[in-house]
Amino acid sequence: MKIPIAFFLSLIVFSTANLFAQNEFAKEFIFATKLYNEENYYDAVTECKRLVFFDSDSQYVFKAYILMGKSYKMGGKFSDAILNFTNAELNAKTSGEVFESKIEIIRANILRRTTDRALQLLDDLDKNGNFSSRTDEINYWRGWTYIFAERWKEAASSFSKIDSCEQLQQLCMQVEKDKYSVTFANLISHFIPGAGQIYTGNYVSGFLSLGWNILAGYVTINSFAADRIFDGLVELNFFWLRFYNGNIQNAQKFALYENQKISNKALNYLQFQYNGTKP
Repeated sequence: MKIPIAFFLSLIVFSTANLFAQNEFAKEFIFATKLYNEENYYDAVTECKRLVFFDSDSQYVFKAYILMGKSYKMGGKFSDAILNFTNAELNAKTSGEVFESKIEIIRANILRRTTDRALQLLDDLDKNGNFSSRTDEINYWRGWTYIFAERWKEAASSFSKIDSCEQLQQLCMQVEKDKYSVTFANLISHFIPGAGQIYTGNYVSGFLSLGWNILAGYVTINSFAADRIFDGLVELNFFWLRFYNGNIQNAQKFALYENQKISNKALNYLQFQYNGTKP
């Protein structure tokens, strides 16, 4: 049985057209990547959307969604980024692509500080037998999740499980060591007014608080000693207790403020000086 020449011709035409289309898609993706690298994120998204629409064989759909997600993330639109990373996961063809898209979703959740969601996704990856060889990556991003949640001790614990992350582990341990105990600052302020402020390095505020409490206590006690009971009660409630309670509140406030300064210093270092992969 002879096969018509027309069949061969149509097959050649179809193959040529398909190859031409794939080459065009490749060029379009390269162009979109170039736009992304040049920080033209809006145009990169536009090109990726065009690619997704026309690429009927889905050769570049996964990559296009990943690039769109990254573009939205760079623009601070984390919800849009997560949506596109999710679409990438739905179009993934290998377990490696599934893992990549899930990690990108986690990184976006880290940046928008939806800590519980990021940790849940990391736990799911940890339990998935298909990704048992990628435990270090999971622990790495778990550590970063804890950093953005300012849970430095837990971050250090996660990085300690990775041989190459000693620098991050040491940084987190140092931050945890440098932080002030809000509970301790509160407690010592109950016994010695101003001690909490002094503990956090705010000496002027601490000694002023101590002085005002001594003065208020002296005036109040003198009123009671002179049988001026009403004056004593007024001074106790509106003078001495005001300074005493204010001292406790200030101790907590200063401890939290100083801890925030310590955390911000570490985060600033990670943002501008740390050379490893970041969220």
